[in-house]
Parts: sequence; structure tokens; C-alpha cells
Amino acid sequence: MTALNETHDPHLRSWLSSAHAEGGDFPIQNLPFAVFRRKGSTEPLRGGVAIGDQVIDLAELHSAKPFSGRAAEALAAASQSTLNALMGLTPAHWSALRLALSRALREGAHEQAVLQIFLVPQAQVEYALPARIGDYTDFYTSIYHATNVGRLFRPDNPLMPNYKWVPIGYHGRASSVVVSGQNFARPCGQLKAPDSEAPVLGASKRLDIELELGVFLGQYNALGEAVPMAQAEEHVFGLCLLNDWSARDIQAWEYQPLGPFLSKNFATTISPWVVTMEALTPYRTAFARPAGAALPGQRAQPRGGRSRYPALRRPADAGHARARRRH
Repeated sequence: MTALNETHDPHLRSWLSSAHAEGGDFPIQNLPFAVFRRKGSTEPLRGGVAIGDQVIDLAELHSAKPFSGRAAEALAAASQSTLNALMGLTPAHWSALRLALSRALREGAHEQAVLQIFLVPQAQVEYALPARIGDYTDFYTSIYHATNVGRLFRPDNPLMPNYKWVPIGYHGRASSVVVSGQNFARPCGQLKAPDSEAPVLGASKRLDIELELGVFLGQYNALGEAVPMAQAEEHVFGLCLLNDWSARDIQAWEYQPLGPFLSKNFATTISPWVVTMEALTPYRTAFARPAGAALPGQRAQPRGGRSRYPALRRPADAGHARARRRH
């Protein structure tokens, strides 16, 4: 877990006045990442960082070479058309770039003359996916949500017995993850009413949305190679908001025994901005184990007694980010 440092100081102020706007989402303590270009242009996509009502053009900033060491290496990676290269670096690189940007954006910073040239108003940009998503896993992580959704399909047995013992998840369709705000077609599939003998083909009439948390994983580990739980957080680059769209009437008929198909694969929308784990450090609280939950020592163990749960697993291509969503 990242410790509090100078970038979290609530008294920090930026030379950009909009960073202090009442109710603003992008103060100097945040500095989230996105991929953008100017609206309606054919400009190359590139990485950006939000500050106030502006976006720092990281490709242009990289050309000025304002930083050194790990911060410079991270800036070069972040200037590309996706953030995969940045996510594939180490937490030390991510932290170095955040610190360098924070110092350059503070009141009195001599880098102001350089950075202010590379600001683009957020009102003038359009966004793309932050990363090429090589894999996408949907997890239940709230017992309340799992119970409520279970009631839709199993009113008499909403929470399956394995929920309290093993992480419940399935792989979703990575190719239909898109940036929020885009239009998509209403899903079609087989619909079967409880009193019908056979299903019919049609458009969904029960389109549902769930607000969830998206988690971007970076760094590399070989296929089949487990990441120790103590090191798992080092692979988490940052978080975004995620809208999980579902065609509930299609899902009710198709989801057994293998899970949803057409009811889930038509679209998953995410916010363009990825907030780093380091930026969220001041808001973390201690974990409280729910009453009745299995303790770590009670969870299923392989022969020999040593747990081999793989906390994270990635495709061998370190250039592909993996998105996970948590209910």
C-alpha cells in the first residue's frame, strides 16, 4: 500500500485556477490519466492528465523532455496512443511521474512556462479507451449486490454457498468495452416468459444498468504463474467508473449452466479517466471482515496446506491491460 506523501497534501495549490473550482473533479491531488485528441480531428490519440478544466498533452510534454529518470521513462510511455506501456511499468515509475507532475503544477513552479503551452481545454477533446484491454473479468465483491441480483433469478436461493469461500467471477467480452457516452444497439436474443412453452427471438425489453468499479491491471506475469497476495496491489494501476449493462429478460433464459452470453456481450461502458491507486491513498479505510465470512485459514487449501490462489493472471503480452470490474 502506498504511503501518504507530499502529493496528497490537501493544502497544495496549482498555478491553474480552475484546479480549485468548487466541486471540481480534478484538483492537483488527483491527476488521473486518459487517452484523448481534439474533437473532430484526425490527430493521433495520446495520453493526457486532467488538471482543473484542462488536459495536459503528455505527447507534447514528452517532446519538451522536462523530467529525468523514472519520471521521464513513465512520461514517454504515457505519451503513446494507449496507456498500456505506462501500466506495464512499475509502481515506482507511476509514482515518479505523479510526483514530477504535481511539483510542476504547483504555485511558483518554474515548469509553469513549459506546461501551460501543452494544456488543452477538456471541452474541446474527445476520449478513447485508456488501454487495449486484453482480458476482462467480472467479479461479485458485494454480498448485498450478489444477494439482490440472485433474487432476480433464484428468489428462494439468491446467494450460492460458494460465495463466501471463493472469488466469484467470469470472463466478459473485452471487445465490447467502450468509453461512456457512446451509442450502442439494443441487444436481441431469445426471450421466454414463465408461462410459455418455447422462447421467441426479439429485442430486450428489460435493459438494466449497474454502476460498478473498473480496475486496470498492469505489469507482467507468465501464464500460470501466481502472484502472491502480498504483491497483488503492485499490479493495480488504477480505477475507473464502469457501467455494467444487462438484458435481464435474455439473461434469465440463457445464463444456465455456463452464464450470460448475448445478455451481457453487447456493451460495457467505462469512464475515460483512470484514477491511480496512489491518488486514492487518503481515502482508504481498514478492511472489516463480514460476520460469518470464512477466515483465511478456513478457506480451501491444496494438499500440503499452502494456498495457491492466483491473485492475478495476465496474458503473456505485457502490452495488454486487463480490466476487472467489481460489483
